[in-house]
Amino acid sequence: MTDTLIALLPELWRALGETLLMLAIGLSAAVLLGGPLGVALYLGADAASTRGRRIGQVLGWLVNTVRSFPFIILMVALVPLTRVIAGTSIGPLAAAVPLSFAAIPYFARLVEQQLREVPRGVIEAAEAMGASPYQIVTRVLLREARSGLVLALTVLAISFLSYSAVAGVVGGGGIGDLAIRYGYYRFETGVMVLTVALLVLLVQLIQFSGGRLARRLDKR
Repeated sequence: MTDTLIALLPELWRALGETLLMLAIGLSAAVLLGGPLGVALYLGADAASTRGRRIGQVLGWLVNTVRSFPFIILMVALVPLTRVIAGTSIGPLAAAVPLSFAAIPYFARLVEQQLREVPRGVIEAAEAMGASPYQIVTRVLLREARSGLVLALTVLAISFLSYSAVAGVVGGGGIGDLAIRYGYYRFETGVMVLTVALLVLLVQLIQFSGGRLARRLDKR
């Protein structure tokens, strides 16, 4: 068993790299697209104009629609689009496409929730000082909510680490693919235990790093 595990180390490192690649692409899409979308959801819900509220309602409906899809079904539904974007429907880059689509609305709702926890008095004080809507968003809302946003991103990273393992089962590569091929199909229990231990370690590292950064950013 030990010899088998040693022989698998190169493949294990490759699987780890594929998992981190999928996670990095998904989280980047969540921050770059889901973050602004979350801000738009927050502003739309509190918009003074009817048009603004309607736009917020449409965005909320789209977000809820994508989030209602189980991830495995979303992967299958996005296969044609995945082929267009990644040029293939298998591998870590292909798996990163549905991961990104799932991460964007997920993080958008987390961002909206964190912005709603910013005290209203802080926002009113900024408005009284003549701050523009852009300044209120960038210098008040996001600044006051930054600790919570880091924790939200930490939750997202841990959740989508498990999603990346699911993606590996259907040809996405990564740790999930390795666990299925060796731990399930070949009955290599040691490989299965090793992959689970590696996932547990990654979760602990992500949670520790995210929690520590959030505490440093929290000025309350």
